[in-house]
Formats: sequence, C-alpha cells, structure tokens
Amino acid sequence: MSSPTPAAPAAQPRKAALAAWIGSALEYYDFFIYGTAAALVFNKIFFPAQSPATGTLLALATFGVGYVARPVGAFVLGHIGDKFGRKRVLVATVLLMGAATFLVGCLPSYGAIGVAAPVLLVALRLLQGLSAGGEQAGANSMSLEHAPADKRAYYTSFTLSGTQFGQILATAIFLPIAVLPEESLLTWGWRVPFWLSAIVVVAGLLIRRTLEETPVFEQERTRHEVAKAPLAVLFRDHWTSVLRVVLAATIATVSTIFTVYALSFAVNVEGLSRSAMLWVGVLANAVALVALPLFGRLADRIGRKPVFIGGSLGCGVLMFAYLGSISTGNYVLIFLVGILMFGVIHSATGGVWPAFYGEMFPARVRLSGTAIGTQVGFAVAGFAPSIAAALAGPEGADWVPVAWFVAAVCLLNVLAVATGRDYHRTPTERLGERPVPDERPATAPVAP
Repeated sequence: MSSPTPAAPAAQPRKAALAAWIGSALEYYDFFIYGTAAALVFNKIFFPAQSPATGTLLALATFGVGYVARPVGAFVLGHIGDKFGRKRVLVATVLLMGAATFLVGCLPSYGAIGVAAPVLLVALRLLQGLSAGGEQAGANSMSLEHAPADKRAYYTSFTLSGTQFGQILATAIFLPIAVLPEESLLTWGWRVPFWLSAIVVVAGLLIRRTLEETPVFEQERTRHEVAKAPLAVLFRDHWTSVLRVVLAATIATVSTIFTVYALSFAVNVEGLSRSAMLWVGVLANAVALVALPLFGRLADRIGRKPVFIGGSLGCGVLMFAYLGSISTGNYVLIFLVGILMFGVIHSATGGVWPAFYGEMFPARVRLSGTAIGTQVGFAVAGFAPSIAAALAGPEGADWVPVAWFVAAVCLLNVLAVATGRDYHRTPTERLGERPVPDERPATAPVAP
C-alpha cells in the first residue's frame, strides 16, 4: 500500500490554481475567438459561394472540426502527461494553440485562393483541437493534486474560471471590431484577434515554465510506479469511469449553443445587434467568474452530484427561455435570461466537474482518463451548433427543436452523474479506489 501524499506547502495550492487559471484563460482566448469569428464572418470570408444559410452551416461546422481533433489530442497528451508529467503537457498545449491561432489570422480569403482557403482553415482548426485536448485535463490534474483534500472542488474550479475569462477576452476583443464598416471587418478587422495570439504564446510560456510538478506525480516517479502504458491501464481497469465522464461531459453542449449557435441565430436570422449579443456573452462570463468558485465551495460541503445535477437540469429548462427571448427581440429579456442561464446556473456544473471527473481516476491515469473522457463528450458539444442549425430549418428560425435537443443532452448527462459515485470525502491518495465503508475526509480526526 502506498504511503499518503504529504501535505504541500500552503502556497502551492494557490500557486497551482493561479497558474491553471491564467494558462487556461490564455489558451481558451485562442480557442474561442475562432467560434466568434465562425458565427459572425467566416461564412462570408471562406464560404461566399454558398447561400447565406449554407455558408453559416459550413462555417459552424469548421468550429466543430476542432472538437473532432480534441479526442486525438487527449489520447496523445494524456499519455505524455501520465508518463512524463503534467508540466510538459501544459507547455506543449500553449505553444501549439498559439501558433495555429496566429496562422488563422494570416489566411487568404476564398476570393484570393479559392477552395484552398477553407481547407487550410480546417487544418489549423484541427491543430487548435489537438492542443485543447490536453489543456483542461492537464490544468485540472495540476490543481487537484496540489489542493487540500477538503477543498479540491474549490481549487480546481479556477481552471474553468480561467476558461470563462478566456471567453470574455475572446468576445470582448470583437466588440470594437464588430462595429467596423463591413468592408474593414471582412478584410483586416477579423484578423486582429488572431494576430494577438502571439502575445498569448509568450505570456503562456513564461507562466507555465515556472510551474512545479505535482507531489503525486513526483512520488510515483521516485517509486518507479509511473505506468509504462497509461492508456492500457486506463482502458483495462477504469473504462467505466471513462464512459461516465464522456456522458457527463456532454453538458458542454449548453456552452457551445450559447456562445456560437445562439449568437448566429440572433445576428444572422433575427437581425439583432452584433454588439448587444456579444455583450450578453461578456456579462454572463463575468458573472461566472464569481459563481464558479462559489459552487466549488458548495460542492466541497455537500458533494459534487447535487450541485452538478441541479445546474444541468436548470440549463435544460432555461435554454427554452433564452432562445425564445431572442426570437422576440426583447434585449432586456435576452440579457436577464442569458446571464441567469450561462452566468449562474451553468456555473454549477462548471464549478464541479474539474474535481468530479479527476477524482474518478487514480493519479497514474488521471490526466489521460480526464482528457479522453471530457474530449469525447466535448466532441458532441462541438458539433451541437451545426446540429442546431440543421434542426432550425432552412430559414434557421425554428428554435424550439434546438431547445429540445439541449434538454435531451442535459438529461443524458444528469443520468450519468446520478448513477456515479461522489468522491468528495475520499482522501486524495485513495482517489480511484473502490468504495470503503464510513469513509472520512483526509482532514477529519481519526479516533484512536
């Protein structure tokens, strides 16, 4: 039996959480500016020969392509992270993401080079997906393994908080660009956010090179317990946990429908203001920055499952209200429902899953298990905007089937979570083991 993991210095959990927050913010700024551009301008730049509805559908499909590559990145980077360390993955992801994003901003349009333009766009989106496939799992593993056992959800929630801040940056950077004259927007304006990723690469590398490897992984390496083939161990001993994470991770459908499909529906179908709809995303994500760690604290007190389930059910119901409010053109209602659904209720799931998923696996397969499970589930979410666009009909105005689609996905991940085990009282060194009667938190006093 392995000895318990020694307590880390008090500053280490905060440092790990901060590094995960900043790194995820920079990484997902890159990933999400693509989604905003796909919703607003890519149909006119890379697919102008198509009808407006078909061009929008194709542009949104290129957004989904990044999610196809994410499971591949999860397999590759998960193996590297569990065999060679979490830090190595976090440095590699920021390099790959930054380079691919910068090059998107340099692409010629369809009018300049023809079909080669969308082909190159898809290739670069695939590279973004490879990077994102290991990003959150690496940051989550780093934060979880540094955190006190009774505060794991709180500290790991900062990974998702960083992701939300990246969404704020990605959306906010388009606010001044969205009001440019159409010609300026379609020629050079849309490229500026992608070119700014050069700054992201430098900042991300400086931050992540200073990270220390987690005590859990260092102990495994010292005791020669690192798995030679982590993926073989994962699918032999923990395949049920991988499947559960896949199903639970479909909750990300709410995010992609909100940030991509609903934006396209509002601007391209209902004719609403680009700037106003971008502000809905900015404000909702700003509220989420506060809500995520609060839900993490709540999950440390009452468990992961009730918080996650409540958030998912709430999103399934509120999606009807949000898309319905867009169809009415009532901006006050759009802002109120959008902020409530995505800023508050969806944060209940985001504040919980970084810990909940990671706790299902022992340290030797944690990064690969979390990465593969989440990224396969996220692949469904990546194509959700394209599915929604198809469900909305030729004119794109039938939003009710889209809301029912989201509700069905929410029910699926609720069932996956409800039938799983809650590890919030399990000591960190025993995560991934079989249940033990009368389990207590690692910090609880033990009777003599």
